[in-house]
Amino acid sequence: MALIGKIRKNSWLLIVLIGVGLLSFIVMDMTSGQQSVFGGGQTTMANVEGEKIDWFRFSNTERVLYQGVTGDPYARREQLYNFFVEKVLVEKESDKLGLDVSKEELLDLQFGAQPSPIIRARFSDPQAPGQINRQQLNQIKQIIEDGQIQAQIEAGQLSPSFVDFWVHQEKEIIKERLQNKMNALVTKAMYMPSWMVEMEYKDQNQRVDFAYVKIPFDELDNTDVALNDSDYSTYLSENAAQYRSEEETRKLEYAVFNVEPTSADSANWRQQIVDLIPDFRSAENDSSFVERNLGTISATYVEKSAILASIADTVFSLPSGSVYGPYIDNKTYKAIKVIDNRMISDSADTRHILIGATTPASFSIASTRIDSLIDVLESGAASFASLATDFSEDPGSNQNGGIYENVIPNQFVPEFNEVLFVTGKIGEYYKVKTQFGIHLVEILKRSASKSQRVQVAYIAQSIVPTEETQNRIYEQVQDFVGKNRSIEDFRNAVANDPNISMEISPSFERNGFNLGNLGGGQASRDMIRWASNASANDVSPEIYSYQDPAEYFTNKYVVAALKSVQSAGLPAVGNIKDEIEQQVLNRKKGETIINSISSQDLAEIGAQYSVKVDTASSVNFTAAFVPNLGAEPKVLGTAYHLAENETSKPIIGNSGVFVVKMMRNPITGQATNIPQLRPNYQRTERQKVNGQILIQAMRKKADVTDNRFRFY
Repeated sequence: MALIGKIRKNSWLLIVLIGVGLLSFIVMDMTSGQQSVFGGGQTTMANVEGEKIDWFRFSNTERVLYQGVTGDPYARREQLYNFFVEKVLVEKESDKLGLDVSKEELLDLQFGAQPSPIIRARFSDPQAPGQINRQQLNQIKQIIEDGQIQAQIEAGQLSPSFVDFWVHQEKEIIKERLQNKMNALVTKAMYMPSWMVEMEYKDQNQRVDFAYVKIPFDELDNTDVALNDSDYSTYLSENAAQYRSEEETRKLEYAVFNVEPTSADSANWRQQIVDLIPDFRSAENDSSFVERNLGTISATYVEKSAILASIADTVFSLPSGSVYGPYIDNKTYKAIKVIDNRMISDSADTRHILIGATTPASFSIASTRIDSLIDVLESGAASFASLATDFSEDPGSNQNGGIYENVIPNQFVPEFNEVLFVTGKIGEYYKVKTQFGIHLVEILKRSASKSQRVQVAYIAQSIVPTEETQNRIYEQVQDFVGKNRSIEDFRNAVANDPNISMEISPSFERNGFNLGNLGGGQASRDMIRWASNASANDVSPEIYSYQDPAEYFTNKYVVAALKSVQSAGLPAVGNIKDEIEQQVLNRKKGETIINSISSQDLAEIGAQYSVKVDTASSVNFTAAFVPNLGAEPKVLGTAYHLAENETSKPIIGNSGVFVVKMMRNPITGQATNIPQLRPNYQRTERQKVNGQILIQAMRKKADVTDNRFRFY
């Protein structure tokens, strides 16, 4: 009973556990509902080195972790899937290596002085960023040690999914710990021989100066060069690693029907604002009015720059209680009401004491303490400065006797600002409640210089397509789909209608969930699932709808056709032309420019193309970006192999054709302190292992069958 009482007094615990847990999924019900979909009760979502990942276990874990969480569910599923796959690989490799996480180690990673990064992330203290909320962890630990979990669930004090959540979290912690141990084994085994230390020393310390000319690719128009399939094939073969795919990929071409508001829609929304203006003007409680009508009210008095420039002069000339509008601001009809219009000091000096509070009980305690401090001040028993130093929980005030000088309007939170610049009197004490706690405020002085400021309220209506407009366009899309069932008809219909745009997706795999400009979400995933079972040149019978992320109306309808299917390996030229065309064009332009260069002298080349000779100074080989030159690794690689005063052959870079002349190539001395240099250089290489390099290598080598596309 005492434990239940403790939990009741700490409502945060319920919030945390409900937030991360919520209701578990009932496996038997799920199984009976899914057998007909997957055939014969087949629920294996993936197979990793012979170990099955079950769909229902995966789905249950997803609900335990993410119930009520907003955002793209497919991105979350991708993250969770990666965890399941990597967990299998890490455990199998750890077992071979004899690595383990003991019960004592696991407890220490959950509740010890240096807990797992997973615990640090999930149980951080919102009042102390970077710190762990020990109170939360200690209470959970006590519940577990006392064996009271089931009792707390039955009493309604814990979520039924608490056990599922905590068990999964332990798996995450163990996986992370084992992975760190494997990383440590690999990094400790890494050794940089002396010759590599010497090479690294030279690359980092030899700095060269060189002159260069750059002939940009756009010196030639695209029509000045002709491409053929051999140009594409050559480029692909030279960049095979960049474009080779381990899985089959597909591409869509899709027609986009944008849903825009009509003039009638706009007039309708404008009239709604017009109809509200009389009541807006006469409203006695502006806060209540704007809340009922989804408007906003400024918490402070604002200067002219905070008002839309086109109406600012008008608004600042209006008397209090006046309404201006409707007017358009960023695709929204608005009306603005001037609640108050006054001259406000440009700055003020103040001092204050803060007693922090976050809960109703702590606010009550803070209020009582502030009352006591006011009594002490009024009795003359202590100075404001001494009380601020002893009691203020605001670091800025307890170090300065509570004083803040030259505070400008709206520098502090609205409640403080209101007292400091509008309602308060100089020399009096005020008790002010804010999100941080209770403040004891005294105004010392206000500046004589003043500026006009206003407090305003808004009502607004976004100019969006009405439901009628959305339905009308949907009917047009239905007609389009019905009439254009072949790829030829599909393409011709789009070409002949200026209101329809055609786009081509990037290559995607069957488990993908993101489609270029369309982004992620359910519609994109549904389109990919259709494409994964279609044949090239098929036109989808479905209409895919996308919503505006802010206003939640349907802002586009999409009809898709499967453009191409590419087997694993290097893609065929026809399937990737649109992706690499610009790079191939640049290469061809580069070859044409090179053939036209008639001199090795930089000045003459510059004159030929009306470009200047530029210089790069004190550049080392490891530089990823050089001022003015840009990111040009081929240019740097060439420059470092030139002798002093030697001029390079033309180089086709990323942004143009370059010719380089070495101006200064000093010989760097040999690294004489190799034992001192080696640890630093090794550390840099070892840090790469602690990222994702090792686990990625393990995944690439592993036998993984991924059947996610059958389930979602």
